[in-house]
Amino acid sequence: MLSVDNISLYYGAAQALRGVSIEVKPQSVTCVLGRNGVGKSSMLRAIVGHQPVASGAISFEGDALDRKPAYDRARAGIAYVPQGREIFPLMSVKENLATGYAAVKPRDRNVPPEVFELFPVLKSMLGRRGGDLSGGQQQQLAIGRALVARPKLLVLDEPTEGIQPSIIKDIGRAIRYLRDHSGLAILLVEQYLDFCRELADHVYVMDRGEIVHSGDAASLDRPEVRRFLTV
Repeated sequence: MLSVDNISLYYGAAQALRGVSIEVKPQSVTCVLGRNGVGKSSMLRAIVGHQPVASGAISFEGDALDRKPAYDRARAGIAYVPQGREIFPLMSVKENLATGYAAVKPRDRNVPPEVFELFPVLKSMLGRRGGDLSGGQQQQLAIGRALVARPKLLVLDEPTEGIQPSIIKDIGRAIRYLRDHSGLAILLVEQYLDFCRELADHVYVMDRGEIVHSGDAASLDRPEVRRFLTV
């Protein structure tokens, strides 16, 4: 579904990505792990169109994305849940969810039932301001907002960061459900090793802007892989 082929990315003179290549298959969870500052979020920003690449190619369902702006990628079916959630704190939960309508046709401008099935707390808080929610509830809202856009590929940047364990379990169950029952492809950047081990169909490990390992979730326990994940 998604092919990232040998991309490089710069911030000024600093190179963040060095020939990165990954693939994401339909109805699967692909997890990218690595220490802080190795380029994981930069790779996601390149995929969703928030940062241009200097070289290489990105394609989605066979169509080149390289020169498409972020809004066209969203309309094509790529939904992004950024690190830190980035919900609108002064808008209500209902209004936050409605921002996902921008990427869909008028007939689809409603909240899919599965959003409230996966995250029932959102239904009971539709009138509450986003900024009044707990961190875990805000993360659920950010994922719900992405699902409103009816994506084919859901891109998640560290969804467990700063979240209480009970909400992490809820998010894990939601990801598993979306893969198995909704047919979504899910690209997940994460540092929580156990979370990826339980969910991932395929894993990549990054270090210093490069992919240094590719394999199944069980391969994360190999000593030569773990050395890229420990401080």
